[in-house]
Amino acid sequence: MKKWIVRFVTLLVFNIVVLLVIGFFTPARVGWAALWAGIVLTVLVIWIKPLISKWFASMAAKSASQRTRVGEKIVEFLLALAVAFIVWVATVLFTGVTIGGGIFGAFWGWVLPPIILLIGWAIYDVIDDRVEARAGALYDRAAGRGGAVSSGADAEASAPPAPEVRVAKRELDDGLTEEQRRMLDEL
Repeated sequence: MKKWIVRFVTLLVFNIVVLLVIGFFTPARVGWAALWAGIVLTVLVIWIKPLISKWFASMAAKSASQRTRVGEKIVEFLLALAVAFIVWVATVLFTGVTIGGGIFGAFWGWVLPPIILLIGWAIYDVIDDRVEARAGALYDRAAGRGGAVSSGADAEASAPPAPEVRVAKRELDDGLTEEQRRMLDEL
């Protein structure tokens, strides 16, 4: 349960930031609707996006043997863009996010946000493990199950090394394996 709460909250915060970026750089009007839209977008990304992606991928897999490697990458990008577009449409429909700016603005209000969502998803995929680990430590601290939150370097420096690590460090120091060291001791 903790894992899902941490994942949901970290993705929610990230999605709110992405929605604010969309509201700033596109004709989409997000404003205070970013909070509710962030919740809807997070639910869509966690539970609906994988289903749509799997469905589109299974349809594309039928003709995968007929495409080149570059063609396959193009199809993958177009499928990801289609999924982002569907997620964006659902977000607009179920929240207070509006698309403004006339005909030209409406076009860019529907085209640019899915591209920004794709970029945001790529960034989140790169940093999600670290963000979720940090948020999990904060969750444990708030729940009273852990000590102070420390960075990864502090935790590694203060923790005693495991036996395997000690053996590996000894091997690095003299270049001998444990078996070679034991044979020399027997001489």
